[in-house]
Amino acid sequence: MNRPSEQSPVGGFRARLHTIIFEADTPAGKAFDVALLGAIVLSVGAVMLESVSQVRTRYGHVLHAAEWCFTLLFAVEYVLRLVAVRRPLDYARSFFGIVDLMALLPSFLSVLFPGAQTLLVVRVLRLLRVFRILKLGHLLGQAEVLLTALRASRPKITVFLGTVLTIDVIMGAVMYMVEGEENGFDNIPRSMYWAIVTMTTVGFGDITPKTVYGQLIASVLMVMGYGIIAVPTGIVSVELAAATRQRPDTQACPGCGTQGHDLDARFCKRCGTALDWKGP
Repeated sequence: MNRPSEQSPVGGFRARLHTIIFEADTPAGKAFDVALLGAIVLSVGAVMLESVSQVRTRYGHVLHAAEWCFTLLFAVEYVLRLVAVRRPLDYARSFFGIVDLMALLPSFLSVLFPGAQTLLVVRVLRLLRVFRILKLGHLLGQAEVLLTALRASRPKITVFLGTVLTIDVIMGAVMYMVEGEENGFDNIPRSMYWAIVTMTTVGFGDITPKTVYGQLIASVLMVMGYGIIAVPTGIVSVELAAATRQRPDTQACPGCGTQGHDLDARFCKRCGTALDWKGP
């Protein structure tokens, strides 16, 4: 008898569990995912209703009990996900692994910090799995393309933001010198706040230049802001066009649960597990 590879799930129960939890191509897997999404919607709805004072007064104890029931349910599901993969630590450090853990922590933190349960609305991120369940894998693939483009744009965007911050520091110092404390620019950090608001064309209007020179500088900064806004768009667009050339697959890795592999990939790009492993 051939033994499974070292990277693959142990097989048997864990392999079947992986198919049910991470894949939606089987009736059992789809039923599991649909039930999970329903529980997520109900749990987020309970948290939102608890924030309404009238509802909390009448049904607070019911909502609180429901919140802990959902938390225990998701805790069991999280443990099963770790059991179903060959490399639990890799899944725990993945995007969905972190989201699954964050969906549990607020309930336990609320024991020490009352009110922390409000952060349970982070569970809404788990609804991203609806793309796989409803056979919208091409949309999930496009999301992966967008993430790839953003990662590739990070160095250029970092340089761009550093340049913008430098401009804001210089312009804030200039406006502090030109306008002075009598016109609301009482320190350089507050003047930098005005420069950021002005350059991003938000224009709250809580601080405005009063002198002619200050208004001239503000005009230049506003016009400069329109030009600066287009820069990150162009950077991301170029990387997005490059990333679109390769369409990722939505198959879940049996080792760590990662999705978004290339269509011709044979091994997981994160942990190296064989993607075509079918169990013993």
